[in-house]
Amino acid sequence: MRNYSKLTPEGVRDVLFDECRAHREAQRRLTAIFTRRGYREVITPGLEYYDVFSLPGAAIPQQEMYKSTDSGGRLLVFRPDSTLPIARMAAARLQGHRRPIRLYYSQSVYRTWPELSGRSHESSQMGVELLGAAGLRADLEVIGAAIEAIKAVAGDYRIELGHAGLFRHLVERLDLPPEAREEIRATIEAKNYGALGGLLDPLGNSPEAQALRRLPRLFGGEEVLSEAESWELDGGAAQALGYLRTLYTALQELGLGQRLMVDLGLVQRNDYYTGVVFSGYVQGRGGPVLTGGRYDNLCGRFGPEMPAAGFAMDMDAAASLLEPHMFQNGAAQVLVHGEPGFEPKAQQELLKRTAAGQVCEGSVWETIDEAMEYARAEGIPIVAIVGEETRTIDIMGGRE
Repeated sequence: MRNYSKLTPEGVRDVLFDECRAHREAQRRLTAIFTRRGYREVITPGLEYYDVFSLPGAAIPQQEMYKSTDSGGRLLVFRPDSTLPIARMAAARLQGHRRPIRLYYSQSVYRTWPELSGRSHESSQMGVELLGAAGLRADLEVIGAAIEAIKAVAGDYRIELGHAGLFRHLVERLDLPPEAREEIRATIEAKNYGALGGLLDPLGNSPEAQALRRLPRLFGGEEVLSEAESWELDGGAAQALGYLRTLYTALQELGLGQRLMVDLGLVQRNDYYTGVVFSGYVQGRGGPVLTGGRYDNLCGRFGPEMPAAGFAMDMDAAASLLEPHMFQNGAAQVLVHGEPGFEPKAQQELLKRTAAGQVCEGSVWETIDEAMEYARAEGIPIVAIVGEETRTIDIMGGRE
């Protein structure tokens, strides 16, 4: 039988050194942004009851969840999503709080993905949830926070806007079973035009079928909204398009220019979204680093109705954007070596230097020669030798 003691499970990995520092720096930057905007931190359990994620209209596919049982045989899952537990927590713990409730979190989620998908089964996320507020002002608040977050880790970014209500109202008019709706949604999300045509051909040439056929191709600026409005849809689909134009116009006043795009094929796979949905992209990464939207019906699955919107940032992606800038600041500047009998004094010297802001290592070597050899190998420029007197040696310059 194979021994797995030196391996990590499939889909997860160890994180080392500068990548860890990049994670902490990204977390620090986003924490500062969220707290300055009035959001307060919460942490939900890593283990939740399966029931939290299996509610009608908000379910996560069972095959994507890591499952276990507690001592009573009740089914548990490792947290596959942060929004659903926060909705549960708000219903159970925050009903008496004044609204809106501004929350942010920093935690991992666990999802199983198909082999060779390239997606990690453990994903570190930070995000915000604005509970108890609806309308244009609330959506601008959440998307504004998302823009500020993505700007904190990337210089070149793009925000794409869509509306979950548009797709939902179109497929409702076609009276399709849930399985067919999901299949159509998945093909639109993947922009698989051939497969989408095969699914829609049997539905004829109704306005709704024709609109669904065009959705994955509608990506760009204001001209996208103009084309969709020319379809002369009515009811909820028309309302979704009208609101999307209002929001797009308001966001353009922030000076986003070409960074703001409309994507009517943006149909988030999480079924709980009801209104605007958005994604954030950065140069050099194929997938989104940030996703979010409005989910006005979700909190009502756990308790009283409460409108809500939020987003989550992929912190592994954020760290990868910052990591190239991490090395120089993290390298030790000084190696402090104590001569025999002066080891406590060397520790005092190290504490003095670190308190002054220097990055220092304490020497664990027995001799000065060993300490010097180590400093050269690690690229530490200065060795401080502590004895009766403290002297410093510039390794690079070869002088005291």
